[in-house]
Amino acid sequence: MSTESLHLVTTKDGEKIAVWHLAARVKADYVSQASAVDNPSIHVKAKSQNILLIHGTFSDKRVSLGIAGYLAKLGHNCYIMEWRGHGTSSTPKDKFNFETVAFYDIEASLHYLFEQLKLDNLHVVTHSGGGIGLTMCLTQNQHYINKISSISMVACQAYGAVLNRQSYSKIFLLKTLTRWLNHLPAKRLKLGPINESYYTMSQWYNWNLNKNFHSNLSQQSLNMAGFTDKTDFDYRLLMPSITIPIYAISARGDHFIAPPSGCQLFLNDFNNPANAFREFSSTNGDLEDYNHSRVILSSNAAKEIWPTIAAWIEQHKR
Repeated sequence: MSTESLHLVTTKDGEKIAVWHLAARVKADYVSQASAVDNPSIHVKAKSQNILLIHGTFSDKRVSLGIAGYLAKLGHNCYIMEWRGHGTSSTPKDKFNFETVAFYDIEASLHYLFEQLKLDNLHVVTHSGGGIGLTMCLTQNQHYINKISSISMVACQAYGAVLNRQSYSKIFLLKTLTRWLNHLPAKRLKLGPINESYYTMSQWYNWNLNKNFHSNLSQQSLNMAGFTDKTDFDYRLLMPSITIPIYAISARGDHFIAPPSGCQLFLNDFNNPANAFREFSSTNGDLEDYNHSRVILSSNAAKEIWPTIAAWIEQHKR
């Protein structure tokens, strides 16, 4: 069993972002060792670490509760951040996109953990768009890079979903539908419990259709966030500045949102030999060809994927 407590952090633009703290009532003595990324059966003593979990689009804290509970039982302190307009976070009056979440919500959460709680170590586990947001945040807030010990990105890519004409057409048609409805009906499409606006999703559509990772925040928004860079900069050129060891997980059955080749491409652009990539699939001897949601939240993921994330954290503990 684990306990949950809620703290609301205030962003630079005045939103209230939910940061949940999960801690096990009875902490375990063991956690998977580094080699458990490939062999989860190996166990060693572990020092308690702090872990921030960030969900993606269509989601809230529920997608992270399973793995957070698992990591908490291993003795770690887990914090789950919910995007604005998701879960217990405030519902903004203004439209927001991935960059809003990156520069305001994620930044405010990191500031809270490091400056208010004074954490001396932190690992970040992201799913899908959570990894995109973290990447953008760190390119513009590089003082956090040396404070974060490791990152685990599950099913994360920003510009590698177009594999052929068929996938291009699918994304283009979904963009058209989202624009017509002014939102993406995630519930109806069984993508998750949260519908996303066209304004939010248009960035992801455009990045993948154009195969780029360009910023399109207004100069006013950048100035409010404390940045003076041009609004048209390319995040791909800044990604190598993120030197934190990254473990990227992909799912063979994720054919649309984060196909394995897209996840590999995204990881490669960090250009860090300390990073690691793994595709989970039945052909690789794993339990199933996971899809975009089951790769983070399923009983099989709990058996064979979560231990490899715990192992990555153990390998890079402070």
